[in-house]
Amino acid sequence: MAVQLDGVDRKILAAMQEDASRSLDDIAEIAGASRTPVWHRIRKLRAAGIIRQNTVLLDPDKLGLEACFFVLIRTSEHQKEWQDRFLETLKGRPEVMEAHRLAGDVDYILKVRVQNARAYDDFYQALISQVKIFNITSLLSMEEIKSTTELPL
Repeated sequence: MAVQLDGVDRKILAAMQEDASRSLDDIAEIAGASRTPVWHRIRKLRAAGIIRQNTVLLDPDKLGLEACFFVLIRTSEHQKEWQDRFLETLKGRPEVMEAHRLAGDVDYILKVRVQNARAYDDFYQALISQVKIFNITSLLSMEEIKSTTELPL
């Protein structure tokens, strides 16, 4: 269920999405409100679960994680035990940046960040040794055109 936000809330969230390290004074100025009410609003947004966490974004290329693969997974297994094992396997793999269960012909899509094709093969071999998968299609991203964590407010 969506939470009702007013214009000031949206300005606060937009400012924090753009740069969570901004000072409270900067956020208040951007939102057009004073410091204390903005602080209370931020506390309420956190309590409501709208603000989940503060984090930093790292440059994967500069950290040697130059290969980004999108992995399409089809499975013939749909029992709870298989799903639990599959989810635990994904949670234990730091290479998996995102995982989504899909409607349609493909059951899951993963976003995987690794150093290179050899590292991806290591990930792939580990994955198929831990959980039975019917079909995997791996797509190497040649260029990241757009990537954002900012939600449209």
